[in-house]
Amino acid sequence: MMFLFPQPEVAALRGGTVLRWGVIGPGQIADDFTGTLHANSDQRVVAVGSRSADRAAAFAARHGIDTAHASYEALVADPAVQVVYVASPHPQHLEHALLAIAAGKHVLVEKPMTTSEADTRKLATAARAAGVLAMEAMWTRYLPGTTVIARLLADGALGTVHLVSVDVGWPHDPDPTDRMFDPAQGGGALLDAGVYAHWFARFAVGAPVTSRTTGAVSDGGVDLQSVTVSTATGGAQAVATTSMTAWTPGLATIAGSTATIRYTDHFVFPASFALHHGADAEHWQEPTGLQGRQGLVWQAAALAQYVAEGRTESPVHDLDVSIGIAASLDAARAALDTAVPEQDTSAL
Repeated sequence: MMFLFPQPEVAALRGGTVLRWGVIGPGQIADDFTGTLHANSDQRVVAVGSRSADRAAAFAARHGIDTAHASYEALVADPAVQVVYVASPHPQHLEHALLAIAAGKHVLVEKPMTTSEADTRKLATAARAAGVLAMEAMWTRYLPGTTVIARLLADGALGTVHLVSVDVGWPHDPDPTDRMFDPAQGGGALLDAGVYAHWFARFAVGAPVTSRTTGAVSDGGVDLQSVTVSTATGGAQAVATTSMTAWTPGLATIAGSTATIRYTDHFVFPASFALHHGADAEHWQEPTGLQGRQGLVWQAAALAQYVAEGRTESPVHDLDVSIGIAASLDAARAALDTAVPEQDTSAL
């Protein structure tokens, strides 16, 4: 018997609410984000801000953006900007998001939202007090395939979920000048790639009640790789693996009592998956043709829809989820005894 997959519930890329975006941090992820917004949606980046006037001007020229600001303060004060995409390095997310929030702008903050649970709480508190929409840029959650899987989980199509496995690993050559090897710059595999794995585990089975992490740490104090085994309410277990020493295929699996989902492409990106019923398997194919980081566009469309609906948090990845992920990453890094920089705890 053929299984009918639910239709993906995703925001329209065209024809919906169009926001005017400002970008903080004109690096590679901002390049990819802006490129796919302009190519694949009606959303538009109208301004970019950097402490380097030359970098801001070059970014604006590449993407046909009207305004380049030589400071972040000028970017958030720009009356043409409705929402700010914070794409600066991890340790600067809190500072830059707070700037935008204080200016009354909505914010989409790259993952991890901040480098600690305490700082993520501070960001969430500020956004809630200001009444603006604040959203972590966990773009994988907004992809069509993920929305289908969320429906399958909600509908009980897998029965009782018992076990999840997920891995994310991209190798980096050891280089003391690379921020990935510098604790002060938010280095390490967990904050860069592990955030996806820890998010997926929570998405599939819920918040962890207990967890244990083992792994390897560099001489400079950043986590090189780790495996976290966690247990959620009800006993479902998840294994989240991350590495910056090796490449892993990213083929996540959600195993239930009646069916199992197995990704057939890297789960972080627009991907297809198979639904296994014993020896039988049915395949869901990613329908949009978007590949790799082109999929960043879906989160922007979702945010625009939420603003139109008057929301101040994502209904599928709210600020409490972001706080929970940050807590999981804190716990994993503490278990590895990494050199975690001192965090801002004034909000506690």
